[in-house]
Amino acid sequence: MKKLLKTLTVTLSGTVFLSLSAFSLQTSDYKRLGKMFDEVASKTAYSVTDLEALFQKVEIQPRIIEIMDKPAESMPWYQYRKIFLTEKNISKGAEYWIKHADTLARAEKKFGVPPEIIIATLGVETRYGTNTGGFRVIDALTTLGLEYPRRSEYFTKELKNFLLLSDENRLNPLAVTGSYAGAIGLPQFMPSSYRAYAVDFNGDGYSDLVNSVEDAIGSIASYYSEHGWEPGQPISWSTRGVRSKANKMVVKKRKTDRVLNDFLQKGFALQEQIDPQTPAGLIKLEGEKGPEYRVAFDNFFVITRYNTSMLYATAVQLLGEEIKSRVKATK
Repeated sequence: MKKLLKTLTVTLSGTVFLSLSAFSLQTSDYKRLGKMFDEVASKTAYSVTDLEALFQKVEIQPRIIEIMDKPAESMPWYQYRKIFLTEKNISKGAEYWIKHADTLARAEKKFGVPPEIIIATLGVETRYGTNTGGFRVIDALTTLGLEYPRRSEYFTKELKNFLLLSDENRLNPLAVTGSYAGAIGLPQFMPSSYRAYAVDFNGDGYSDLVNSVEDAIGSIASYYSEHGWEPGQPISWSTRGVRSKANKMVVKKRKTDRVLNDFLQKGFALQEQIDPQTPAGLIKLEGEKGPEYRVAFDNFFVITRYNTSMLYATAVQLLGEEIKSRVKATK
């Protein structure tokens, strides 16, 4: 264990870190841990003593706090898209699709989610499993649950879910690695999502999102399906309209708030024609030459259940479209 920093100040609202070095957790400093230990022990094979011993090996990672305050989703769209809509990501995505075509087809048949959305999600999340994160999940969730006041309740619940998941799946909680936010495996599921939506898609009796591509593909499709994905329905369309009118119509929440006809009546130029009463909403992105607008449908906002960012959902859709075109060109 690493030596506790001398320059550490603990307050009721969090910790002021004067160094980015990790330091050992002192469980006695955090009363909420005791309550969580009692809850976990009542539902698992862990005892309170086991958990106290486990957390003596946990480290607080100040670096995680720094990363949380500077997410990629804080970038403007014209910069964010360059991270994911790359030639490498498109070509690798097409290769991944072709390699796992049977599994993707099976997932679409069962859950109704198209291959391009599943593949693009893997591409944005982990570059198709090549970058699943190097933080210990227990360190990440503990750091954010105890030292990130703005979202401490959420991450404390995820820490509890991680311990329950570790017990259910017989995982060594000190060996599981993931993102700085505690997301796990190829599809980067948070522990609560892992427990709720992961599926055994290869039939081995175990939902393994770390090593099984089949389970990852099935689980992404399961997640979107459970959150309301509508097979065969659009995601979002680019549009051109009068900007003074458009700004007033931008969605304020992550859901459709109008119908398509509202935009047609305002003179928006749309690429297709579908039922004018289809629920829709307008999103605004920051392009290099000014605002870019898209009319988004319910499926778009289903993607935001995976990640709340409009940038993320747009990147998944557009990357998926590019990958799909590339796959078609190979046939």
